[in-house]
Amino acid sequence: MTGTDPSLSAAPRVSVVVPVCNEAENVGTLTDEICAALRGRYAFEVIYVDDGSTDATPAAVIAARQRLGEDIRLLRHARRSGQSAAVCTGVRVARGEWIATLDGDGQNDPADIPALLAAMEKAGDERLRLVMGNRTTRKDTWLRRLSSRVANGVRGSLLRDGTPDTGCGIKVFSRSTFLELPRFDHMHRFLPALFQRAGSRVISVPVGHRPRTAGRSKYGLHNRLWVGIVDLFGVMWIIRRHPPPVSAAEE
Repeated sequence: MTGTDPSLSAAPRVSVVVPVCNEAENVGTLTDEICAALRGRYAFEVIYVDDGSTDATPAAVIAARQRLGEDIRLLRHARRSGQSAAVCTGVRVARGEWIATLDGDGQNDPADIPALLAAMEKAGDERLRLVMGNRTTRKDTWLRRLSSRVANGVRGSLLRDGTPDTGCGIKVFSRSTFLELPRFDHMHRFLPALFQRAGSRVISVPVGHRPRTAGRSKYGLHNRLWVGIVDLFGVMWIIRRHPPPVSAAEE
C-alpha cells in the first residue's frame, strides 16, 4: 500500500537481534538509531534479549517500545547465559528471513545495517549467507584492541576463514542457515568458519566503530582472549570431525 511504513509489516524482512546485559543507558538511543536506519527501507523488527540484567535494561526496552510504537520485542533469560545464548534465543523467535545483530553497548553503528543488507542483495549469490562487519578503525581501549588482534591472528591462521574481524558484533546472516549450525557457548565468535563449514559463502564489509559512552564493558583479557583461544580448538575439532551432511537427490 502506498505510504505504508514497511517497518509495520506483519512479516518483517529483517530481524535485528540485540543481546543486552546491564545496558539501560544505551537502549533508548540504540533503538532510535536502529529505527532511523531501517524505517522506510526494510520491513523490520527489533528483538532485545536481556541476559540477566540487574539494572533497568528491561524497563528501558519497554519504554522505547511505548515511545516509538515500532515492532520492538523483549525476551528475558531467567539467568545469565552469555552472548551466544542470547543471540540464539533471539534468532529462534525471529520472524525475519535475515538476521542483523548488534552489540548492546552502542559501539556498532546501526546506520551500517543497510550497507550489509545491500552487499547481500547485490551479490546475487544464494551461497552468500553471512556478511560480516569489519571495524577498520577500533574505538576501544588498548587492551581490547590487543586481545582482539591476537585472537584474530591465531584464529585466522588456524581456521583460514578469510575474515579479518570475526569478533565484530554487527553482521547480517540467514536465519535458516544459522539454525542448522552446531550450538555451543561463544559460538558467535566463530560464525564465519561455521557458515563456511555449512557450505555458505562469507564476505566482510567495512563498518564504523564508536567509543562506549555509557555503561561498562563485560569483557576483559580473561573472557575475551584466553577463553576465545580455548574455544578455537573446539571449533577446529567440529570442522575436522563433523563435516556437514551431504545432500542427496531422490530418483
